[in-house]
Amino acid sequence: MSTEPPSKNDFIRQIIQEDRRTGKRHGRVQTRFPPEPNGFLHIGHAKSINLNFGLAKDFEGRCFLRFDDTNPATEDELFIRSIQEDVRWLGFDWGVDLRFASDYFDAIYEHAEGLIKAGKAFVDDLTSDQMRELRGVPGVPGKESPHRNRSVEENLDLFRRMKAGEFPDGSRTLRAKIDMASPNFNMRDPVLYRIKRQPHPKTGTKWVIYPMYDYAHALSDAIEKTTHSICTLEFEDHRPLYDWSIDAIPGALGIDPAERPNQYEFARMEVTYLLTSKRKLKELVETKTVAGWDDPRMPTIAGMRRRGVPAAAFRDFCDRTGVAKAAQMVEIELLDHCIREELDRTAPRVMVVTKPLKVTIETIAAGETISLEAPFHPSNPDMGSRKVALSRDLVIEETDFMMDPPKKFFRLGPGREVRLRYGPIIKCERVVTDAGGNVVELVCSHDPSSMPGAGGEPRKVKGVIHWVSREHGIATEVRNYDRLFAVPNPADVEEGEDFKKNLNPNSLEVLPNALAEASLAGSKPGATFQFERLGYYVVDPDTRPDKLVMNRTVGLRDSWAKEQTKD
Repeated sequence: MSTEPPSKNDFIRQIIQEDRRTGKRHGRVQTRFPPEPNGFLHIGHAKSINLNFGLAKDFEGRCFLRFDDTNPATEDELFIRSIQEDVRWLGFDWGVDLRFASDYFDAIYEHAEGLIKAGKAFVDDLTSDQMRELRGVPGVPGKESPHRNRSVEENLDLFRRMKAGEFPDGSRTLRAKIDMASPNFNMRDPVLYRIKRQPHPKTGTKWVIYPMYDYAHALSDAIEKTTHSICTLEFEDHRPLYDWSIDAIPGALGIDPAERPNQYEFARMEVTYLLTSKRKLKELVETKTVAGWDDPRMPTIAGMRRRGVPAAAFRDFCDRTGVAKAAQMVEIELLDHCIREELDRTAPRVMVVTKPLKVTIETIAAGETISLEAPFHPSNPDMGSRKVALSRDLVIEETDFMMDPPKKFFRLGPGREVRLRYGPIIKCERVVTDAGGNVVELVCSHDPSSMPGAGGEPRKVKGVIHWVSREHGIATEVRNYDRLFAVPNPADVEEGEDFKKNLNPNSLEVLPNALAEASLAGSKPGATFQFERLGYYVVDPDTRPDKLVMNRTVGLRDSWAKEQTKD
C-alpha cells in the first residue's frame, strides 16, 4: 500500500490552470460546496470539502458554502449547524460566502416564468407514475405528455395558480420541454417545480411550490458566478440538464454566457468497511443500531471527530487518495495510517490500565509515594513531562500476567521480573486467587537499585509494562471502537437482503473499570492521547467529574489483537 501523497496535479487543477492561461473568466476561480441539509456529512463529503475549498485556496479564489435547501420535508436546522461545524473543523472558512438556494427562490421562479414564455416549459397534470410510464425505457423514445402543448398563456396562468396554492400537493408540476426521445433520461422533459405544502426552515410558509434540485442547483451556481462546479461522477448524466437550465434563456438572471460555470465530475471516494449512503446511515440511526449520527463507529465527519480523528489526518487522507475520473475503492488501512502518523506526532503519551489486575509492592511502605519523571513524548521534549506517582498499590493489565507463561512471554509470571514503565524492576513473589482459582492480586517486591536515576549500570530485563497507582489513578471508562462492518464492502448484498447483516458484532467493547494516571485529570473532550502499548484515544463528551470517558481512535502499528499481547 502506497502511503506517499501524490503531487497536486490532478485533472481538475489542469483544467483550471488552462483556463487561467487562456484568460477564461479573466482567470477567476470560484468554487462551492453545496450540501443538502438533510443529514450529517460523511467521509465522502470530506473529500469534496477538501477539494472545493482547497482549489479556492490554491488559486487564490473563493469557495461558497451553499445549502441546496430545495426540499423542506427533509431539512432541519440541526443538519445546517452540524454541516457548518464539520466544515470549520476540517479547517476551512467560507467567510462572508454563506448562501442558501432559498436565497434565490424569487429569481428561480422568475426564470421559470421566463422558460414558459419562451415555450420551453409547461404545466403538467400527470402523476409521477404516469410520467414514469411515458418516459419509456433505454433505447426506446418516451411519449409526450398530453398537456405538453398547452399555450403559453394557459401555462403561465396554471403556474401562477400553483404558486398561489390553488392546487393540491402532487396534482401538478412544471416540466421542462426538451426531448422525450433523448437517450439521456434526465433530458426527457424533467420536472422543474412541484407542489409541496411544507414550511421551509428559511422561508417559512411563503412558498408552496419548490424547484427541483438539478434546476435550482444549476441556477444557484450561475447566480453566484461560480466558475468551476465540481461534483461527483454520479452527476455526469445530469450535466446536460445543468447546461440546459443555464443556457435555455440567453442572458437571463444577468448571466454573461462567457462567465457561466462549467460542471466537472470526479470519482467519489469509497472506503473499505465504510458506508457512504446517507439513506443507509439514516437507517442505522433510526433503528438505534448506532447511538446517533456522531457515534464514533459512523463514517460521518461528526462520528470521526468524536472518535478523535485529527482534521489534519483527514485532509492528508483526501490529498493522498487524489482526484480521479475513475471510481476508486480506498483501503481503510490508508486512513488508519494517516491518523496514526498525525497522532504519533501530536499525541502525548500516558499510561492507562484498561483491564486492571491488582498489584501490591510489599517492599514499598503503606502511604509512601515515589515521584517519577515521565516525558509526554519520547522525541519531542517541547511537550514537557509529568510526574507519575509510584505507590504500594498498583494495577497492571491482566493480560500482562500468566500463571504458566510460555517461553517467549516476557512479562509477569510467578517468580518473574519485569520493569515498570519509567520505574523500577518488580518481581512477582506470590499470587493470590479467589475461591474459583481466579487470580485477583499479585504480591511483588521491587529493586530500589533499578530505580531510574539510582546510579550505576542499569539492570536490564526483557519486559516493560505500563501501570497506574490505585491511590492516584482516575476512574475511567474506555470504549474500544472497531469497524462497524465485518466485510470490506458492507453495501454488497443480494437483492432483498438487509445490509445490516454485515454488521460487526464486536464493533464496541466497553471497559468500565479502567484506571488512568493522574496527569489526565481535568482533560477536556477532544483531547487526544496515546495510551502506551495500547493505541490512541480521545476524551469523549460523556466525561463527567467522577469519571473520564475515553474513545479508542486507532491502534498502534499492529492490529488491536496484537496490541493486547505486545511486549
